[in-house]
Amino acid sequence: QVQPVESGGGSVQAGGSLRLSCTFSVYGYSRYCMGWFRQVPGKEREGVGSINTRGNTRYADSVEGRFTISRDNAKNTVYLQMSSLKPEDTAMYYCAAVFGTSPCRIVEADFGYWGQGTQVTVSS
Repeated sequence: QVQPVESGGGSVQAGGSLRLSCTFSVYGYSRYCMGWFRQVPGKEREGVGSINTRGNTRYADSVEGRFTISRDNAKNTVYLQMSSLKPEDTAMYYCAAVFGTSPCRIVEADFGYWGQGTQVTVSS
């Protein structure tokens, strides 16, 4: 089972924080990239950030400085710590994985394995 599994979504007031988790199987791959994306109904999926095996991260401009991606290799889990949340952060958040040596970009087409998503709702 390679498909990532997200958890941790919920409702929070603006200015609050949430932490999402994504657990995945690596099946022997030594290099992989995990990405976070979000989608609002009626809009295209938007990249949030990514983290590679070495722990290097990238972030979308819209979340830079507010969101932090980290990983626990022993647990095969990555985290998306979201702070200073805004109503416009409301979306379904997805975790995705790509295995191999490809660059760890925040590009939807790069990722082959997707979770089912977890809803984040930020109220004003």
